[in-house]
Amino acid sequence: MVSKEKWDKLAEWMVKLHIHETDLVEKFIVGSGKGGQKLHKTSSTVYLKHVLSDVEIKCQESRSRENNRYFSRVRLCEKLQAVLSDE
Repeated sequence: MVSKEKWDKLAEWMVKLHIHETDLVEKFIVGSGKGGQKLHKTSSTVYLKHVLSDVEIKCQESRSRENNRYFSRVRLCEKLQAVLSDE
């Protein structure tokens, strides 16, 4: 479980990058690969798309949907940070 402090830091980072939850399309899909029966029966993989930049993230780091929601947003911020630093 991701702590509230980490979610708060992530929220601050998203504000700095001008990423708003309303600009995100989030879907939950059934996982694939190694992970066993639990992974293949639940929709814990997170698909995240930032509509304004057209950046897409698919995250299956954990068997927990909540953790994957956090990690997908972190990856989105990292990707957009890299794009902005290149410009």
